[in-house]
Amino acid sequence: MSNGNRNHAIKKVADRPAPGPVKVTEASIECYGEDVFNAEVMKKYLPKSVAQKLFATLKENHPLDPSIAADVAHAMLQWAISRGATHFTHWFQPLNGGTAEKHDSFLDMAEERAIMTFSGKNLIVGEPDASSFPSGGLRCTFEARGYTAWDPTSPAFIKRHSNGATLCIPTVFCSYTGEVLDKKTPLLRSVQAMQKAMTRFAKCFGLPEEHVTLTLGAEQEYFLVDKNFYLHRPDLIQTGRTLFGAPPAKHQQLEDHYFGSIKPRVLAFMTEVEFELWKLGIPAKTRHNEAAPAQFEVAPVFEDMNLAVDHNMLVMEVLRQVADRHGMVCLLHEKPFAGVNGSGKHNNWGITYGKQNLLEPGNDPRQNALFLTLLASIVRAVDLHGDLLRSTTAGAGNDHRLGANEAPPAIMSIFLGDQLKDVIDQIISGKAEEKKHTHGSMRIGVDTLPTLPRDATDRNRTSPFAFTGNKFEFRGPGSSQSCAGVNMILNTIVAESLDYVADELEKLPAKKFNEGLQKLLKNIFAKHERILFNGDNYSSSWVKEAEKRGLPNLKDTPSALKVLLKKDNLALFEKYGVLSPAEMTSRYEVFMEEYIRKIRIEGGIGLDIARSMILPVAASEYAANVSALKDASSLKLKYGFSAIKQSAEETGKALDDLQKACNHLAKAMDGKDTGEIISALAETRKAVDAAELLVDDTKWPLPKYREMLFIY
Repeated sequence: MSNGNRNHAIKKVADRPAPGPVKVTEASIECYGEDVFNAEVMKKYLPKSVAQKLFATLKENHPLDPSIAADVAHAMLQWAISRGATHFTHWFQPLNGGTAEKHDSFLDMAEERAIMTFSGKNLIVGEPDASSFPSGGLRCTFEARGYTAWDPTSPAFIKRHSNGATLCIPTVFCSYTGEVLDKKTPLLRSVQAMQKAMTRFAKCFGLPEEHVTLTLGAEQEYFLVDKNFYLHRPDLIQTGRTLFGAPPAKHQQLEDHYFGSIKPRVLAFMTEVEFELWKLGIPAKTRHNEAAPAQFEVAPVFEDMNLAVDHNMLVMEVLRQVADRHGMVCLLHEKPFAGVNGSGKHNNWGITYGKQNLLEPGNDPRQNALFLTLLASIVRAVDLHGDLLRSTTAGAGNDHRLGANEAPPAIMSIFLGDQLKDVIDQIISGKAEEKKHTHGSMRIGVDTLPTLPRDATDRNRTSPFAFTGNKFEFRGPGSSQSCAGVNMILNTIVAESLDYVADELEKLPAKKFNEGLQKLLKNIFAKHERILFNGDNYSSSWVKEAEKRGLPNLKDTPSALKVLLKKDNLALFEKYGVLSPAEMTSRYEVFMEEYIRKIRIEGGIGLDIARSMILPVAASEYAANVSALKDASSLKLKYGFSAIKQSAEETGKALDDLQKACNHLAKAMDGKDTGEIISALAETRKAVDAAELLVDDTKWPLPKYREMLFIY
């Protein structure tokens, strides 16, 4: 690509007409859920008895009655056709981190006449090729059969395109031999394990049995760049991030982008995104500029966890599709631009028992006792299984993000705020101080326990796992990652901890319950206090302190993923029926293979760009300087000679450094050491970025950071 293409791209962006009004009116909220096979639609299209049986599965976790499948399928067909659909697909989430779909038309033939049909069997089960998806050795090429199975707890929906629409049926995905090959099945298993453990836990406090709902709010961060720039950046096209790019003089240091006025073109994009999400029944609530230039966020209202995970996958898809319609590209990579904030996916995790949010401190001692015991269970879970929680954030992209610019470090810790930490300190010591809201010894379950108001904590944006008043916010997951794996592990480790606490509480005589609970909480908090940290997680002093406390610091993806193979971890997931040892091992294989492939792709395209695009312009710049130096010398000029000489030497050194780095990277690519490829690519980046600051701007072939981050 010549620099003429880069300049042409800038001109096309600059000449782009202002966005016209998006065809969304104030009454657009009336479209909410119109493309979803929701409860209202079910009541309209299903016989009353069938609808009641389906609602029992959806709302009360009753097993699905297979006899209703034909009626549900017929209702879906009629509704989907009325919405313009001509095809259906089983929509599932394989281990590659995305979604998958194979479209089949409703078309069938009856006595040489074309008809539209959709059977109960079509609804319940599908048969994709299992060997063509990542399986970590669970499926081989000659073992191709796999199955998708309807998940009735997540409603079917319509996906639209320019010439039609498709009925999408959320499903799970498993192999012919029964091993799970997707992200949804283990999530559903973990939710079930958590519901069972929470019901048992609540019973210890005399609560009647209620429905347990795990909730999730996934805040989605992303970048937008103009498509004209994107198409002239081979690294963005191939890897989702810029492998090269010198930092601009101004980026985010003035802190003028965060929550700033949204530019008209971006606001038009955001408005259409919300409209599309609302039609899909996704409660998009918040939109704003994020900290880095060209970075933004969309956040939904909290939902049932399984539905929220499905919805987040659709959010990412809608962001990409709508951006394309607006002449932009949505970047979901965790670190598309070096030197500025990366993008995360803040995972807000909550528990509701009946209508009570169990993570909201109550106003009476009994509620406080329940809250603090649940809190103790979570603290224990994160301390014992922080390595597993860290593994959920592993990935080639997130390795660039963790540890700075509002992204937490790889060391797992919990932020509770000063008041809750104060209460825990008093529980451990067994003493309460007057200045700390109580009088005398603190006893759990009686009114000497202080009231714990909502939002009694500050917000710590450096903490990976922070209590924020009525939920926990896990800030570690990357923006491109599925929420399924994160919550599958979080649910499982907390379920184990709740069962541990229930084991201890069930042993207590009724008359000694409060006394026994006090002792149990004291023991748990004292044993696991090391995981609590309210300070600056970015500081070097915390790294040293964490090491003293014995907290693991798994700095990169390979070390983070190895914990999946630990015997204790394999046994834990097998015990709760979430993943068998074979399924757990397969995930390690899939995720490691994905990591290695991504690193090799980055190394390959980086070497290609450096050699075919950057070296030629650096050599040309050097040659021009040498030629000018010869001319100046022959003319025996009095002034300017030293400046030309210095330019020639600087560009010559840059050219040598770049050639040396390319040779190093080429050698690394011939080997199998991903660490060597990463190091060599970093060396190449340093050389390329140095050359960018020396080469004539009109000759530089790649769109620069100052253009991509600020012209959109």
